[in-house]
Amino acid sequence: MGEHEIIVWSKDRKLNWSDFKAESNPAVFEDSHSVIKYRYTWVVNSEKIGDTIMFFIENIQLFVEFHPLLSWVRNSIEQDKLLNHEQGRFDLAELIKQEKISKLCEIFYGKKFPTRGSNEEQRKQFAKEDSGNMIGSEVKKLESEFQSQSNEYDLQTDYGKNIEKQFEFDLTFDKLRK
Repeated sequence: MGEHEIIVWSKDRKLNWSDFKAESNPAVFEDSHSVIKYRYTWVVNSEKIGDTIMFFIENIQLFVEFHPLLSWVRNSIEQDKLLNHEQGRFDLAELIKQEKISKLCEIFYGKKFPTRGSNEEQRKQFAKEDSGNMIGSEVKKLESEFQSQSNEYDLQTDYGKNIEKQFEFDLTFDKLRK
């Protein structure tokens, strides 16, 4: 992995402490910090109906990414339980993605949206921009849900220190790897 690469969630790859490349922040209470984001791609096509160009969205793909250069751990705290907890956060983002991707697609697939612009070329360009903004708005809602569930995960597991609760989450996350 190059130093500027991100790690896309995969059932075959777990996080290692060496993936946490940022300097720890002594001003915060956390022993580690993971930056996990959603990235998306899509295809936008357009169709002329009379004098109007309509666009439609297809092939939305959503990826869960871990950002090593923004993630850190305190060197004195590198414990297996904490690493497992951080992996759980990454897994939680993937779980939410898998649960919500069909709803995200439902919002857009099979629908046509009007474009703006004064000529055909502008309309096609705006279709690309507008479709990205529309999907981005829905992904922001997904990120907000992830943040909320991630906070609840931290509370319930006490950042991996509550072994019983962490084990319950681990059983759920293990299903992602099958």
